[in-house]
Amino acid sequence: MNKVILMGRLTRDPEIRYSQTQEPVAIARYTLAVDRRFKREGEQTADFINCIAFGKAAEFAEKYLHQGTKIVVSGRIQTGSYTNREGKKVYTTDVVVEEQEFAESKGSGESNRQPVAEDAGDGFMSIPEGVDDLLPFE
Repeated sequence: MNKVILMGRLTRDPEIRYSQTQEPVAIARYTLAVDRRFKREGEQTADFINCIAFGKAAEFAEKYLHQGTKIVVSGRIQTGSYTNREGKKVYTTDVVVEEQEFAESKGSGESNRQPVAEDAGDGFMSIPEGVDDLLPFE
């Protein structure tokens, strides 16, 4: 069985290409920074895993994923090799994405914080301006 599940943040925006076939297929490549469970002094605290998505998954990545987005990916590990321009053999390891999902809500970032009520000093809370638009009732 070849199955991998990762959770991490994109290190950069996905790189999108299309195959040169009669019906072009989207191909997305991105790198996930995955935190290590145990941290030792002097060692890196994350691993950088190359991921590749095809078809609809690649189109999703192109449309919705960007640098810093936290996602969960499941897929399989694929190894390969090629000979570079200097004639040296280079070995590759990628995760071929089968599923990808957001690991946090869009509003969880600092830029999308909701207004917070503050103590007015008289036992009541002062309600911030514009909070009426956020209430589900009138």
